[in-house]
Amino acid sequence: MIRVELPAHLRILAHVTGEVRLDVEGQATQRSVLDALEARYPMLRGTLRDHVTQQRRPFVRFFACAEDLSHESPDAPLPEAVASGAEPLLIVGAIAGG
Repeated sequence: MIRVELPAHLRILAHVTGEVRLDVEGQATQRSVLDALEARYPMLRGTLRDHVTQQRRPFVRFFACAEDLSHESPDAPLPEAVASGAEPLLIVGAIAGG
């Protein structure tokens, strides 16, 4: 079981409160978690990654175990603490400006 924390606006869109708990087939990677998230909550398709390229949206960041995983390969294994459910995968909307 993978725990995922979504930003408030995506929780509202998906009609969930608190964190989301997902069962992921195979190895826990960003791609497998996002695939499971979008399968369970189809209204989130296209909000975190592009429909065609499957690339992360520019102002979306992924954090786990106090590390920014945003620029890691989507197929890289997530940290063991996330894969085991001990720590959540945080999906954060980045803020730009000065």
